[in-house]
Amino acid sequence: MENSHAVEFRGISKYFGDVAANDNVDLYLDKGVIMSLLGENGSGKTTLMNMLAGIYFPDKGEILINGKPVTIRSPKDAFENRIGMIHQHFMLVDVFTAAENIILGIDDDKKKLDIKDIADKVRAISEKYGFEIDPNKKIYDMSVSEKQTVEIIKVLYRGADILILDEPTAVLTPQETEKLFNVMRAMREDGKSIIIITHKLNEVMEISDVVAVLRKGQHIATVRTSETNESELTEMMVGKKVELDIYRSEPENIKPRLTVAGLTCKDGNGVARLDDVGFIAYGGEILGIAGIAGSGQKELLEAIAGLRKIDSGSIIYSPEGKHPEELVGKTPMEIKDAGVALAFVPEDRLGMGLVGGMGMTGNMMLRSWNKSKGFFIDKKAPRELAEQVYDFLEVATPDIEYPVRKLSGGNVQKVLVGREIATSPSVLMSAYAVRGLDINTSYVIYNLMADQKKKGTAVVFVGEDLDVLIDLCDRIMVLCGGKVSGIVDARKTSKEEIGLLMTSVGGKENKE
Repeated sequence: MENSHAVEFRGISKYFGDVAANDNVDLYLDKGVIMSLLGENGSGKTTLMNMLAGIYFPDKGEILINGKPVTIRSPKDAFENRIGMIHQHFMLVDVFTAAENIILGIDDDKKKLDIKDIADKVRAISEKYGFEIDPNKKIYDMSVSEKQTVEIIKVLYRGADILILDEPTAVLTPQETEKLFNVMRAMREDGKSIIIITHKLNEVMEISDVVAVLRKGQHIATVRTSETNESELTEMMVGKKVELDIYRSEPENIKPRLTVAGLTCKDGNGVARLDDVGFIAYGGEILGIAGIAGSGQKELLEAIAGLRKIDSGSIIYSPEGKHPEELVGKTPMEIKDAGVALAFVPEDRLGMGLVGGMGMTGNMMLRSWNKSKGFFIDKKAPRELAEQVYDFLEVATPDIEYPVRKLSGGNVQKVLVGREIATSPSVLMSAYAVRGLDINTSYVIYNLMADQKKKGTAVVFVGEDLDVLIDLCDRIMVLCGGKVSGIVDARKTSKEEIGLLMTSVGGKENKE
C-alpha cells in the first residue's frame, strides 16, 4: 500500500482493573513525520506508546504498521516491526563501551561478532544523522547526552524506522537539546517516523510537524503544529482554558535566611558530591538551582535538611527576630526542635517524603504527630489539611484515607507538595516539585512558590525546565560536578548562558 500510514492505532483500549488507560483510540502517524504526544498525567500517553513498543498488549483494537495489522507482544516483536523506544531512564551497562551496548542482545549465530566492524557501522550511522559519539568509550565516562545518543543509535542499528522518545530533553542542556533536534530533523529527512512524549510546549512548537492530544485515555485531536499555539494545546489537554502565567514579583525586604559556606559532602567511596559550595538564600526571593542530572542538587538539599553527612563547611540559619544558628551536626529532628522551619520536597516521593501505606490524612499527620499531648494523636487538623490539599490541587483519589502508594506519581507529588507548602515554612526547599505533574497543576505550584516568596519565605527551587527557572526565580545558581559554576540574575540571563555554566564552559561567574 503506497499511501499507508507508518503507524495506525484502530480502536485501541487498555484497562487496568476498572480504569481505562486508553479508551477506543484512533490515531495515525505518517512516514517522515515528527509527532508530539501531549496530555495531562494519566491521559494514557505512555500506556499507548508501551503497547507500540511491546511492553503492554491492548485489550481491544489493532495496530497497523505500513498498512498491515501486526501483533506486538514483546519488545522483540516491536524490533521485528522496526519500532524502537528510547526510554527516559537509560538501559545501558556502565562497564561496556558504546559499541558493546549497541549490539547487546542481538542474536547472530552465523558468525562471531566483530567489534571493529560494529564500531565502523556505529560511526557510519553517526555521520549520516549528525551524532557525536566514540564507539569505544565506556558508558561510565559519558555525559547524559552521550548516553542518550547511544540509546538512539542502538535502535537505529537494529533497523528502526519508527522511534519513540520519552521526555528526551528532560536532562539535557539547551545546547544538547538543539543538537538532538538537529539529529531528529535529519532522521525525518531520511524517512524515519518519530513520536516524542514531552511536557515542554515550547519544544513541541519547535520540533514537531503534528501534535496528538490525549485526555483521560481518549484521543481528542491531532493538529498541525503550524496551525496551533500553546494556549490551544493546553485547552485541549485540560478541557478548559488555562492561564499559563507565572506571577513573579520584585523581591522586597530581603534578608539572609540560609548562609552556606564551604559545604563539602563525600559519598562512601570518598568522592566529593558537593565540593566547597557556598551561597546565600534570602527570605523574600526564589533561588533556582540548575544543573545536569547528578550535579549535586539532591545532595545539597539533603545536606541542608540534615539528611546527609557533611564533611566540612557551615550552614547558618537566620530566623526572623532570633540569633543565627549552625545547622551542621544536627539531626533532622534536632533542626525541627530548634525551631528551624525547613520544608523539603525530595526527588524520591515515596522513599523519603511519604508513607505509601497511609492515606492523605496520615501523611499530613507526619508533620504534627509530636505536637499531640498525652497518648492520643489529634487527627482533626491533619484531616482538615488533607481536605484542603485534596480540593485545592484536585488530587485524584477515591478518598483521603486511600493509600498514597496506589495513586499515580503526579497525584503523589500533589500530596507531598501541598503538605510541605501548608506548613508555612521560613525556608522552603523543593526538588523537582512539578515532576510528573500536568501543566495546569504545575502552574498552580509555581504560583504557590511565588506566594511563599511574598510572605518572606526563602524558596530554594531545584528544577529541570530552564524556561520555568528563568520566569519564576530571582537568581539561579548553577551546579556542575558538585561545584558552583555561577550564580546569575534570572531576569538578565538566558538559557544559553545557563547551559554553558551547566557544563562549566564560558559564562560569567558571580559567586557570593
